Formats: sequence, structure tokens, C-alpha cells
Amino acid sequence: MTRRLQVAIDCADPDRLATFWAAVLGYAVAAPPGGYASWQDFSRSAGGADESWSAVADPAGAGPRVLFHRVPEPKAGKNRVHLDVRVSAAGEVPAETRRRQVAGEVERLQAIGGTYLRTEADEYDYFAVMADPEGNEFCIN
Repeated sequence: MTRRLQVAIDCADPDRLATFWAAVLGYAVAAPPGGYASWQDFSRSAGGADESWSAVADPAGAGPRVLFHRVPEPKAGKNRVHLDVRVSAAGEVPAETRRRQVAGEVERLQAIGGTYLRTEADEYDYFAVMADPEGNEFCIN
């Protein structure tokens, strides 16, 4: 039996990251749970005054929901899990076209708060490593 997947990301500012990741993924900031006017209202009610959550969801319902949860400690060290955001289908477009697609997406994401870290290429793949506004690394390929 398959299971539905939600990706949870610890962070300092859930609303900021939700806005950023909605733009990265083509998602929308998810409405708060029923009966709550905002994610802040829900967070305080469910977890207390120090809690803060937000989420983004695929408008088509195909991709996983991404939940952002405020935690008190800052990010320390390299991510143990990261997201790969595909903007090009490997092997289905010429290598130069793929490089242009990745470069264009890197520029777009830098304009909305992402940080370009490096580009990697080998005989099988070409991708850019980036960081979101809180330093969580992800790849564009």
C-alpha cells in the first residue's frame, strides 16, 4: 500500500519559507486547517504560544505538501536530506539546453531569495546546488 508523503522542514520563519518554496515549486501557500483564520491561529491553538507552522501544497494535488515548523535552534551543518527540483528532464533535452534551463532557474530563484552555491556536472547529470533563505540546501537539475 502506498502512503501519502508530507515533507517537514524545521526553520526560524515558517511564513517566509512557505512563500519562498511556493514560488520554487509552483505551489500555493496552503489554507490553514478548518476553523482557523490563519496558520498562526492554528499554531498557537494546537501547540502553544511559541509554535509557528505554515505549509505549501501542489494546486494539482499531485506533489507532497511541505510543512514548515519553527524550531528554536538554528540550522547546524549540512542537510541530511535535501530536495531535488527538476526543471529539465535528463537525457530528453540536449545538454546545452539543459544547462540553460538550470541557469535560468538559478537566476529566478536568486531574485526571490535563494543563494547559488555551486554547479556540478558529470557524465550523467548537471545540477546547481542552492540554499533557501535559511540556508537549507537543495538542487536544481
